[in-house]
Amino acid sequence: MEHRLISAIETALGWSGAQELGKGFVRGSMDDPALVSRFLSPNRMLDIAMRRSLNRPQFRCFQKGEEVHPAVYYTDSVSPRGQSIPMVNMRSLGRLLREGATLILDQANVFDPTMEAACRALQWWSHERVQVNAYLTTNDAAGFPLHWDDHDVVIVQLAGEKEWEVRSTSRTVPMYRDSDPNDTPSDEIIWSGLLKTGDVMHIPRGHWHQATRTGSGSGKSLHVTFGITKRTGASWLAWLADWGREREIFRHDLDRRHGPDSEALVEAATALVGERPPADFLTAYEQEMTLPRHLPYLDIFGPLDAVVCIAHFPPRVVENGETVDVVAAGKKLTFTAKALPALRMLLSGRPVLLERAAAAVGAEVAELAEILVEEELCAVLTPELSSGYTGLVMNAAF
Repeated sequence: MEHRLISAIETALGWSGAQELGKGFVRGSMDDPALVSRFLSPNRMLDIAMRRSLNRPQFRCFQKGEEVHPAVYYTDSVSPRGQSIPMVNMRSLGRLLREGATLILDQANVFDPTMEAACRALQWWSHERVQVNAYLTTNDAAGFPLHWDDHDVVIVQLAGEKEWEVRSTSRTVPMYRDSDPNDTPSDEIIWSGLLKTGDVMHIPRGHWHQATRTGSGSGKSLHVTFGITKRTGASWLAWLADWGREREIFRHDLDRRHGPDSEALVEAATALVGERPPADFLTAYEQEMTLPRHLPYLDIFGPLDAVVCIAHFPPRVVENGETVDVVAAGKKLTFTAKALPALRMLLSGRPVLLERAAAAVGAEVAELAEILVEEELCAVLTPELSSGYTGLVMNAAF
């Protein structure tokens, strides 16, 4: 999937692929203002808050470095039948923003199709899970205090500007679940300065950082943080433990008198490690990831005319002579070899209009599309979902 965000990030940071993720702090700038404004604007973020029933911690507000109680900016919308739905009170929220506040929308990709498509593109690029949080700060509001994240982040400044300070790690590659709380910040400042519209910054896991508009006066800042959670050696060991349950020796109690011989356990564990190396874990992680939620296809709503692949990671297409296997999301689908051109198009990650695609790869593309939608590897390309790709995904199939 050729997404303009990927190429813009690579150009801004001087990367040539995802292999640099997590290796070191780096920042740069996008040279296309139209691209930056395409992703998310302050008003669009507020529109999301206005039209949906969002609850903490999905949507939060901070003032003076402390979280504002939801009761200050939430009210219950009561229907004529007495049904109560919590909704953001936009008047109260507007007052907070005028005074100076920071709004945080976690997992903006769940609510916004442009952010959804961007996260999917980053997942196909990095082969890791990605989510995006949006941060809107007004006037001279403070941000979070100095902290570190347990995942790598790519930050894109979409509007306005914000002061940042980034420090080195005080513990090498710390984890959320760890043997050390890692609560003492490093004294070494790697970079401090102003992030302006179009700037991009990569902060590896464990680097301490903070951002603020304190002292900046009137103005705004909107940035999005793409959180990229990479697999670790501990992840591999946890996966191995699950495989261990298949073997009787690991299911026995560790009884001091009647349990399995410790030497036999070590031997079995050593064999398991050799049989399932880290590369197998990384492959299985991608192929077994459950599918995201999407609209079901119902033919009573009309014919299927456009689709897009919505798998978290690129489906694996394996040619076996007269047949082709498609492996993704814990499924393996087998097709005849002649379906290969249509499958490559449908599973490209780019939107596909079926009527035009048929002229290029044959009429069977429509039948294949229905199968892939039924198996949930592809989704109906609604106008809303299509808007998330428009002008951003290159070489879209017609």
